[in-house]
Amino acid sequence: MTKPEIRINDQVRMTNPDSKKYDLQERTAAFGEAVIAFAKRVPVTSVTRSIIDQLVRAATSIGANYCEADDAESKKDFRHKVGVCRKESKESKYWLRMAAAAEESAREEARVLWQEAKELNLIFGAIRRNSE
Repeated sequence: MTKPEIRINDQVRMTNPDSKKYDLQERTAAFGEAVIAFAKRVPVTSVTRSIIDQLVRAATSIGANYCEADDAESKKDFRHKVGVCRKESKESKYWLRMAAAAEESAREEARVLWQEAKELNLIFGAIRRNSE
């Protein structure tokens, strides 16, 4: 497996490059896209097949649920959907760990993606806490 460059954070800055703020819809979409690209490079075996399926479902669900949260009909609905984003980012961390264990050549790339999933998990946890 080749060692691709994964660029997530520096690609999703808002239009002002000096800004420390991120467009969270774009960031979650970029994460989902990066996981899909990663999944395509992992060799398919009886072990990796189900791990990668679960990983792609969890990782792409983060952005979809954030879009739903962004259009929430109530504060309660918003908190619920952000909570789902947090759960899916935590699940993504788990499946990335399993992918790294199942396919040694994927470890370095999985580690980078795991770090992004961790950051997303912390962000959604903070959003949920601050929305009470």
